[in-house]
Amino acid sequence: MSVLDTAVAPAAVRPSPATDVESPRTRLTRRLQHGGWFVAPFLVLFALFVLLPIGRGLWLSFTDANISGTGERFVGLDNYREAFGNPLMWDALGHSAYFTLLVVPCIVVLAFLLAMLAHHIERAKWLWRLCFFAPFLLPSTVAGNLWQWLFNPATGMINHVFGLDTPWLTQKSTALLAVVITTLWWTVGFSFLLFLAALQNIPDHLYEAAALDGANAWHRLVHITLPMLRNITGLVVTLQILASLQVFDQAVVMQDFGPGPEESTRTFVQYTLEEGFTAYRVGYASAISIIFFVLIAAVALGRMWLLRKREEGVR
Repeated sequence: MSVLDTAVAPAAVRPSPATDVESPRTRLTRRLQHGGWFVAPFLVLFALFVLLPIGRGLWLSFTDANISGTGERFVGLDNYREAFGNPLMWDALGHSAYFTLLVVPCIVVLAFLLAMLAHHIERAKWLWRLCFFAPFLLPSTVAGNLWQWLFNPATGMINHVFGLDTPWLTQKSTALLAVVITTLWWTVGFSFLLFLAALQNIPDHLYEAAALDGANAWHRLVHITLPMLRNITGLVVTLQILASLQVFDQAVVMQDFGPGPEESTRTFVQYTLEEGFTAYRVGYASAISIIFFVLIAAVALGRMWLLRKREEGVR
């Protein structure tokens, strides 16, 4: 056998690489075998505490069930017809929507300004950040009771400092506004923290290059800072809309668990609880809860759709 034959022979008998491509079904099965056990606890808890309650609530919305759990008679769409024809539900939804329209823009602007201040201040940064974020750590009952005292027309600090004589919590025109002010002070810290983290992630060389090109502070803000914060601003807006539509704690605490003057602070969540646990109409309360769930889901899905459209437009 020649040297050439000896060199070529091993290559001739070397096995060829496998040409079979793994099917998507096989790949999915393999991934489930390896990772399924890790997500199984979450899936069990999610089904137990989310999916089952939603399914149970959906069923109750088609019945005339009461709080005792007896006499669940199927009534079809009667609860939904009554809900859409009930002016109290629309008033409560209007209060929640009006509250959202007031709170969301104010929180976004205020949180951004506080984040800019805390980001650029030189001395005692930790103290400023702590002061801005600390109110968010308070329970809702503490924040509500604190501002209930501040808005007291006789002994409260608000009227005393500004020389006013306004019955904030007992007057229809100012009751919901007092809840808005309380919410701004109490919850702005969370959005402030998100904006501050986003500001710290903006590369410094962008500002340095802009300064070398002669851009002033306003140009750097408009052409660098705000575009770089676009995604986090969208996240803050979405989170605040969802949270504001579900306003309940502070409004109820500040009004001593009542609906406020002329029912001006009764929100959708409070109306639902009143129907379910005060009027004992669990079936009707479940129906309006499902309506509210669909509304919240529509807002979230709408925001996701707009975000996807914007990303596709950028590409």
